[in-house]
Amino acid sequence: MINGTIESVTAAIRQRSMQSRQDYLDQMILTRGQIPPRKTLSCGNLAHSYAACSAHEKSVLAGMASANLGIVTSFNDMLSAHQPLQSYPDIIKKIALSHHCSAQVAGGVPAMCDGVTQGQPGMELSLFSRDVIAMATAVSLSHNTFDGVLCLGVCDKIVPGMLIGALKFGHLPTGFIPAGPMASGIPNKQKATVRQQYAQGLVDRSALLAVESASYHSHGTCNFYGTANSNQVMVEMLGIQLPGASFVNPDDPLRLALTQETVRRVLLACDEKSGLRPLAAMVTEASLVNAAVALLATGGSTNHTLHLLAIAKSAGIEMRWDDLDQLSAVVPLLARIYPNGEADVNAFQQAGGMAFLVKELRLSGLLNEDVVTLMGEGMEAYQKEPMLASDGTLEWNETEPDSLLPDVLRPVSHAFASEGGLRVLHGNLGESIVKTSSVKPELRQITAACEVFDSQEQLQQAFDRGELAKDFIAVIRFQGPKANGMPELHQLTPCLGSLMDQGYNVALVTDGRMSGASGKVPAAIHLCPEALDNGAIARLRSGDVITMDMVNGELSVNLSDEELAARPPAQLSDRDRLLAGSLGRELFAVFRNSVGAANRGASVF
Repeated sequence: MINGTIESVTAAIRQRSMQSRQDYLDQMILTRGQIPPRKTLSCGNLAHSYAACSAHEKSVLAGMASANLGIVTSFNDMLSAHQPLQSYPDIIKKIALSHHCSAQVAGGVPAMCDGVTQGQPGMELSLFSRDVIAMATAVSLSHNTFDGVLCLGVCDKIVPGMLIGALKFGHLPTGFIPAGPMASGIPNKQKATVRQQYAQGLVDRSALLAVESASYHSHGTCNFYGTANSNQVMVEMLGIQLPGASFVNPDDPLRLALTQETVRRVLLACDEKSGLRPLAAMVTEASLVNAAVALLATGGSTNHTLHLLAIAKSAGIEMRWDDLDQLSAVVPLLARIYPNGEADVNAFQQAGGMAFLVKELRLSGLLNEDVVTLMGEGMEAYQKEPMLASDGTLEWNETEPDSLLPDVLRPVSHAFASEGGLRVLHGNLGESIVKTSSVKPELRQITAACEVFDSQEQLQQAFDRGELAKDFIAVIRFQGPKANGMPELHQLTPCLGSLMDQGYNVALVTDGRMSGASGKVPAAIHLCPEALDNGAIARLRSGDVITMDMVNGELSVNLSDEELAARPPAQLSDRDRLLAGSLGRELFAVFRNSVGAANRGASVF
């Protein structure tokens, strides 16, 4: 029997989305009926579309009797997660042709890395890159020659962007194919320790570079549980990625078999005789709740409090932060993966991975079963583990009855915590998100005077001067999407973590992001309204007393509404305005001027 909260939250989303969802579905039906793939193209259109193909491919495409798959890829050879994707189009085309079908690379999308741009000006383009990727996906598919879609993407904004774009072509069946995580490097705890030592001046840059290089050391996705790997949980739970496909390493033979099988499954979903399964039928209110449940149960990235809402909107569905808050109250925390533990995603996979997680969630009534996936109907197929049989064929078997690493992955009966890792805070400062799964229970309620900064660099400078050796709540403002694109603020973690290790009670309030790599520091993030949107955070002054209460869901400053409103808001400095015009950031002024609030997905659409 389904949990009452899962049922009621799903029903509430359906109710508030009734008209917008129906409008979306009607548009997909209309598109499919009036502009069917290839059927409306002239001979000149068709000739252009396959001019560079082989003679055999041309004959298959010209016949228009079998499916043609459009591949949207995020391949580049600079970034470890995307480098393995280089060979995937050839693999896909070979499998498609073996089924008398075809596949073409429809287009590429930009794929930037938050790890490379962390603390750099380029990070201000990171969140906006999601919507650029959505538009690039739409451009890639705009030729209307494709019967189905395969998205090759992994990392932070790439998967959500591709999905937002693909949902505008929701009349087409769609599958996602990842590259898998890199093998384990040095322990994450060791990396975090050296980062803090560097922030304190105890080790030099060469020592820090050595430990970072030992952590991020080969092709594949970074193996901590940040946004990239949270993406994999999300798309698998949406049913648009195959069961168990998320965390298989790039060089594992199983990786190739799963890629080949994804092609076959999408081709099957394109077959109208056996039952067309378009993307619009797979991304629903029920499947989005399933994705949220799995992210909460594993302590997933807070970036998905933005992405899930933006994805839902692209499908005509209105999700809210309060939906996630209600779900978190009944979803137990079943995984401890860095930064919410010491293990990486390879250990999660070894423990039982997604199959064990889905089994536990299903047995506890925490998943909706009225969903359509690449495997068919319901979620039962997703509690099975993919394996290679002795003859090399792919099969799915029942997962182990128990977790093989109970310090990493646990059953519901012995959960790490009775609630998921997320709370929504409300108060006279606005609405914000906190990730509680990595914060010790004794640190979840703090009242202290604040220190106000307009950038993470200002806080770092104060730390270096020794001015922050005390209990305080750091306020970092002008970090929202309207101000500078909402960059991640990871420069704060080593110095604030160091202060915590020295015994000080510290926390963070910001209209910016911390994402999936946020760790032990209590942090109220994504604060809405942001400073540049007349938010109360723009009226705070150092010395104001703030209460951050993760237990009771409160974020407030000890000021009356009248006093707070009477204060003039702080303004962006001239220097900040000048910097908005460097390293390409001036091109994104139109995004900053039109972007919506974080609690609506921080999207320009």
